[in-house]
Amino acid sequence: MCTSIIYTAGDHYFGRNLDLEVSFGEEVVITPRDYPFEFRKLPTLNHHYAITGMALVQDNYPLYFDGANEEGLGMAGLNFDGPAHYFPVKSNKHNVSPFEFIPYVLGQCKDVAEAKQLLANVNLVKINFSDQLQLSPLHWLLADRHGASIVVESTKTGLHIYDNPVGVLTNNPEFPQQMTNLANYQSISPAEHTNTLVPGVSLDNYSRGIGSHLLPGGMDSESRFVKEVFTKAHAPRGTRNEENVTNYFHLLHAVEQQKGLDEVAPQTFEYTIYSDCINLTTGTFYYTTYDNNQINAVMLNNMDLNSEELAKFPLVTNQHINFQN
Repeated sequence: MCTSIIYTAGDHYFGRNLDLEVSFGEEVVITPRDYPFEFRKLPTLNHHYAITGMALVQDNYPLYFDGANEEGLGMAGLNFDGPAHYFPVKSNKHNVSPFEFIPYVLGQCKDVAEAKQLLANVNLVKINFSDQLQLSPLHWLLADRHGASIVVESTKTGLHIYDNPVGVLTNNPEFPQQMTNLANYQSISPAEHTNTLVPGVSLDNYSRGIGSHLLPGGMDSESRFVKEVFTKAHAPRGTRNEENVTNYFHLLHAVEQQKGLDEVAPQTFEYTIYSDCINLTTGTFYYTTYDNNQINAVMLNNMDLNSEELAKFPLVTNQHINFQN
């Protein structure tokens, strides 16, 4: 289970929480413009936009969980078990396997508008990376540095593209149902409520925050969607990048999963392995991990983007504590 958002505060910031019960050895990976992206059913993409993001590198191929390109288009794949459906190869379509999907889009599109055009003829096909690395059921959030955002879902009824006015994605159910469910919580507010239950009767507010009393707080994906939409809608906007990066991580950490709370198998718990953030204007990639909540950064523009070789940055997972005496 995961949560992905776009947060706008001067620049646009994109990223996600990765919530799983096991780490795959992911690291920050920069794919330069001349790294050859090979596709199973399409020609090799020899020259493309540079990409930065979180990936597992297998056989020198970056399997991106999420990332953004140098033009400011971001994309994240989130678990979508149940509704997700991948199809056989279709001769009249551009057949892309889900493990190739992020490079396919980020390599060629500079914004959401171009991504929509590219996706119009895409068929997501059921082709595993290998026998050991089989496909995950996913759907995707895309967002660009202009603030536009869409959700892409491949279900039994086809490939669906939805505009995303709230800039949030979690997991099940399908995105239209997530949006419909928001209506149940539209009275939630950071402010104290007016007494419309029994007008004229004085009711004591026993606590601050009464306006958010009915806000969901569970680990389930529908609860996280509602909570993150509310949290992001009322988040402050700073004047400096550092301030906004900090605000961004507070948004994701509002729906992070702690160890011991989401049991997915006997004595096996899902938790937030990492949270990340990409400034879609500067290309700087920020992240925290479960065991190290210091913000770490990798700068895209400090790299040779015309190279053919992947650049890999192992995650800093040891906690850093600032002793002041």
